Amino acid sequence: MSNISKTIRALKKNGAKEPRIIIMGAGMSGVLMGINLLKAGLTNFTIYEKRHTIGGTWRENTYPGIACDIPSYFYTYSFEPNPNWTRRFPPGSEIQAYFERVFEKYQLASHTSFNEEIINTQHKDGQWHIETASGKADTADFIVAATGVLHKINQPAFEGMEDFKGDTFHTARWNHDIDLKDKKIGIIGGGSTGTQMVEPLSNVAKNLTLFQRTPQWIFPVPDKAYSALWIKAVKRFPSLGKGLYRIYKFMQERTVGVATIKPGWNRSILNKACQWNLNHVKDAALRAKLTPNYEPGCKRLVMSTSFYPAIQKPNCSLVTEGIDKIEANGIRTKDGVLHELDIIVQATGFDGFAFMRPMTMQGSDNTSLASAWENGPRAFRAITIPNFPNFFMLNGPSSPIGNYSLIAIAETQSTYIMQCIQKYMEGGFDYIEPKQEAVDSFYDTVHKALPGTIWTTGCQSWYLDDKGVPLLWPWSPQRYAKEMSQPNFNNYHLKKA
Repeated sequence: MSNISKTIRALKKNGAKEPRIIIMGAGMSGVLMGINLLKAGLTNFTIYEKRHTIGGTWRENTYPGIACDIPSYFYTYSFEPNPNWTRRFPPGSEIQAYFERVFEKYQLASHTSFNEEIINTQHKDGQWHIETASGKADTADFIVAATGVLHKINQPAFEGMEDFKGDTFHTARWNHDIDLKDKKIGIIGGGSTGTQMVEPLSNVAKNLTLFQRTPQWIFPVPDKAYSALWIKAVKRFPSLGKGLYRIYKFMQERTVGVATIKPGWNRSILNKACQWNLNHVKDAALRAKLTPNYEPGCKRLVMSTSFYPAIQKPNCSLVTEGIDKIEANGIRTKDGVLHELDIIVQATGFDGFAFMRPMTMQGSDNTSLASAWENGPRAFRAITIPNFPNFFMLNGPSSPIGNYSLIAIAETQSTYIMQCIQKYMEGGFDYIEPKQEAVDSFYDTVHKALPGTIWTTGCQSWYLDDKGVPLLWPWSPQRYAKEMSQPNFNNYHLKKA
């Protein structure tokens, strides 16, 4: 990235046209893109953020037990290590604090417009035009969508929810004003979020009921707390933190990164470790309810050593009967049983295919995003869309997000985008968009490779589209980084104004 930054700075110094850039979202990837622009000396950009502060998913999700499933020292920008991590799997508050510190360090506030949700984007008269919910308008030569993977909450319409006399909320809209102590709490959803909450809520609830539709495989990586001595040492010797970054990156790539894309000893070890962890559930009936009917890794793995001990506590219960309806006093399941509750927590996840939506978008030739994605989200190598000139995505469809750091992926993609901006400043094009045949060829290759991956072995997950096809990169993260190291402009239409 440093060489790209130097080249762009030199181009700017020599009078090259600097593009006007709009970044959608001030989460992890939007902040990263802003930093890379500043490093290259490009200052004519604005980050539009729909909320009052940065952070994306780590700002929105503040539920008890929230933590990252990627080891802390790997869940950082590669160029900005964090010596302040207190645990192996960082809690959400520490991650949010890290991004806020980085945002402040690079003085991005002057480039950010808060409380401005982009609702419409249109390419006309040679530029991108945006409109926000407040009525603000702006134009740009380039747009980078850093809207995140999981930002649009999924709230199933349960019959009778409006009749419930207690409190209810989605995990991404946690109500911290409600006292949880000695309450009868129900959690709808047994995914990563639901399982993370069980241990902390079990410590305060009178009764805790987890309504599980599908059991999860849980990988037994202990959440080690770092000692004050270690934290002090990392601050004194930054190479320690950088070393752990490289170690955890290597481990992610060589273990889960390999196990998910092809059978082998990596997958076998993954299976055995998850089964070993499950065997700590002593009650045979409960263990049977917690046993998935698919291979570990088919859904995104949950990392925990606390869930199984917590769900076995006397004040905890697991319900696998489907929910029939919500009543004034609780949840009635399809077996006719009423589970009396004071609080209902909806751990029902997010729409993994929302990306920029619900905003409306229109590219060239009156191509709407809705029509471009009529058969599902598609983007050439996860970042560009035909008929959407000078438009890029970070962590877009078919990115290698299966149990890998989204920061590392965004860094690869952001560097790629910077190389495209460099070519623009060199006069190589005024407008760039991928050729349709390049997109078709890319997805033909992807779909041929997907059957060998763990994600097609028979489970329902947010990775799958409505046809049951995973919207994922079917090879290793290393291969993605290598293939994205430099744009092949033969795959693009490069147009002059």
